[in-house]
Amino acid sequence: MAQLQSTSITGSLNLAAATANTGSCGNLWFNTTTNKLQYSYYGGVWSVGGAMIIGRACLAGAGTNTAALAFGGANPARSCTETYNGTSWSAGGALSTARYGLAGAGTNTAALAFNGRSPAAVTCTETYNGTSWSAGGAMITNRFCLAGAGTNTAALAFGGVFGGGRCACTETYNGTSWSAGGALSTARYSLGGAGTNTAALAFGGRSPAAVTCTETYNGTSWAAGGALSTSRYGLAGAGTNTAALAFGGTPGGTCTETYNGTSWSAGGVLNFSHVQGAGAGTNTAALAFGHFSAPNNNVTETYNVGFQVNTFTGTVTLPPYIGV
Repeated sequence: MAQLQSTSITGSLNLAAATANTGSCGNLWFNTTTNKLQYSYYGGVWSVGGAMIIGRACLAGAGTNTAALAFGGANPARSCTETYNGTSWSAGGALSTARYGLAGAGTNTAALAFNGRSPAAVTCTETYNGTSWSAGGAMITNRFCLAGAGTNTAALAFGGVFGGGRCACTETYNGTSWSAGGALSTARYSLGGAGTNTAALAFGGRSPAAVTCTETYNGTSWAAGGALSTSRYGLAGAGTNTAALAFGGTPGGTCTETYNGTSWSAGGVLNFSHVQGAGAGTNTAALAFGHFSAPNNNVTETYNVGFQVNTFTGTVTLPPYIGV
């Protein structure tokens, strides 16, 4: 959402209210402490949360913005798992196979980790019970830098790098084994994903340049959706196929877009760049974590949508007897 940052006012304006009014959007008031005009609007804002224990990129995520799981990643290939309680991260059980460029699905107590690079591309799947990881069914295609959606017993894997080239293949998991699904229309890697195994969303990615294309999956085949406003890869996603959030990536590592099932629109700007990071949550309550380089590769940010307050730039110099 575009937010006004500067304005000029001609004529006279009498603002009796000097306190914040966020009961609805569109209210304007004068802050007598800072001598600045402020206004309320409805939109999404990112705020900084607790830092990860180990900063890393090319990791996977699952869960919600107050109960998230981060696993795998590079710096170098990692097996570590961390769990987020809405405030801070703590250590969880280690993956059996250290890897990066993997994908994930599920919740923080029932997650799925699949594919990745260790250092070659692998097919292994692992499932998490809130404490430890155990082996699941092997994937058909060994690949990395793919996207995932769904749960630990009904997951979807799509896109990625296979055999040195970008991949269009899709696989679906039933809790025991993987089977082939319909291929993406645009083969790509380092893309974002959201939704379930029968109602998924694929967006952005590299093919070989950054793309804006979005595709939606109905459990059998992919169809074109509305294009992202900003072409990018190495982004993360959250939400469903009709209410999704896309954030981070390159170029434009701080931009956020929200999807309504038809088209994308601008969301709140991230405080830090998140490239090759991970995400969790919904389109109105999301979590972003990880980045490809220090010093902010351990930064966590949480996204919330509601009534917000913004301030016009510039300070108003009050004349004598204002409002009289």
